[in-house]
Amino acid sequence: MDKYIISIVGPTGIGKTSLSIKLATYFKTEIISADSRQFYKEIPIGTAAPSNEEQKAITHHFIHNKSILDKYSVGDFEREAIECITTIHKHNPIVVLVGGSGLYVQAVLEGLDDFPEVSANIRTQLNTEFKTNGIQGLQKELKSLDPIAYETIALDNPHRVIRALEICRATGKAYSSFLNKEKKKRNFKTIQIGLTAERSLVYERINRRVDLMIAQGLVDEVKSVLEYKQLNALNTVGYKEVFRYLEGRCSLDFAIEEIKKNSRRFAKRQVTWFKRQEETKWYDHSTPIEEILAYINKML
Repeated sequence: MDKYIISIVGPTGIGKTSLSIKLATYFKTEIISADSRQFYKEIPIGTAAPSNEEQKAITHHFIHNKSILDKYSVGDFEREAIECITTIHKHNPIVVLVGGSGLYVQAVLEGLDDFPEVSANIRTQLNTEFKTNGIQGLQKELKSLDPIAYETIALDNPHRVIRALEICRATGKAYSSFLNKEKKKRNFKTIQIGLTAERSLVYERINRRVDLMIAQGLVDEVKSVLEYKQLNALNTVGYKEVFRYLEGRCSLDFAIEEIKKNSRRFAKRQVTWFKRQEETKWYDHSTPIEEILAYINKML
């Protein structure tokens, strides 16, 4: 029997978790999370991880399995996720993959792209520029050298911006030109489902989600990891803004509005990334589960 991955993608707050649980329940299978922040056990609120009840209902993998103190790369995730999928496929031909981190989804389904070696001097120079002048200048350079990467990567993450620029400077070519080249052979087939909605509705859902996170105790959660704010795991929306509030650099109301604004920008980049994948079947977030199941069963 053929083996399958049902991959669910889309912007933050669109309802991917809910759909993944419905599909996993229907197919009596397990869920692989490809959300690069839900790995970390110390930060469940700001990463909108599935609730304890949801995790009890369906077996989830890669939720709170790491500490923010652990060094963990997308390459590590690819290796561990493929091992996990292979194990599940021994007793179930279908596995559900869900997450909004495009690079992590791609790593599982297609493997990582191969990039040329970069001189340590280039990386050192870029880090020096970042520490001296901030990220704005690097973002401007990336927009000039690689507009595609500028629209799709996490611009507020210095690690990602520097990584893209070091490839641009080292090769004289756009970072994005090295993406989506030769795909790795996988022993499963992929059915990719995308969830979408009108932009205004996506933004409204994001705003409500942020308000809920605040009500659930996001500020206290961020306070508990304040001493580790330099870690890459915490260089993400929801944490950077509250760090500034806790350090007295802005009001809480301003920090909350910044979280909403930056979450909306992140959602826009997610859509840009996932829309490049022509094989994705897109559905409005309110589509009845029966319609989505009919398509999946037809593909199966």
